Amino acid sequence: MGSFLLIALQSAPLAADSLAQTVEVVERVSLLSLLVKGGWTMVPIGLLSVLTIYLFVERLLTLRRAEADPETFTQNVREYVQHGDIGGARRYCREFDTPMARIIRSGLDRIGRPISEIKEAVQAAGKHETFMLERRLDLIASSAAIAPMLGFLGTVIGMIRAFQQIQNLQGSVNPSVLAEGIWEALVTTAAGLAVGVVALFAYNFLVNRINRTVNDLERASTDFIDLLQTPTTASPPRPLPTTYAS
Repeated sequence: MGSFLLIALQSAPLAADSLAQTVEVVERVSLLSLLVKGGWTMVPIGLLSVLTIYLFVERLLTLRRAEADPETFTQNVREYVQHGDIGGARRYCREFDTPMARIIRSGLDRIGRPISEIKEAVQAAGKHETFMLERRLDLIASSAAIAPMLGFLGTVIGMIRAFQQIQNLQGSVNPSVLAEGIWEALVTTAAGLAVGVVALFAYNFLVNRINRTVNDLERASTDFIDLLQTPTTASPPRPLPTTYAS
């Protein structure tokens, strides 16, 4: 009897682990079956969710590479320009593959022309960089609007099928069968709303980050134009920093 109890106690943890694994598998299968029961509209909703996550990560990485300290960058460029070292300022801008550096470099490449032409070049470069930062945001906004609509569409289709089943059975239908058809139809609405909420959050977050970056670009552009209208010094150029805080 004692040996039997000992064997039972030793096998209890193994049984618990097996039960936990079984429950996990059942939950995984039930979730998959739940998504399958949502119908064909779950396919585009799933694709929109993948697209939203991909675009959010891609735009976030792009913004992180584009961010820079406008005051430090323009101060370094000012040191070059005020000492008449335009070539050094150009080389300094080429070292950084950021929107701010490309905008300032477009102005430096036109030094010697009228200030109006330099300002137009800087403004054109700024518009282009802003467009590149805002690229693909419309797809995230579209996902935020389309996903819930697809969810409602799937629910309406599911409700139509449920009522068709009632009609085929001439009204003598089990309430549990009707309830099953209804909650299966509501799966698409829940999935569509979930994707729409995530996409809307991603869109607003990125818009806020882009607005801050564009504001820094505008500040740097304005400071650069003001810099070109100040007289340069006659002192020889001195060593200048080649990095700036980002």
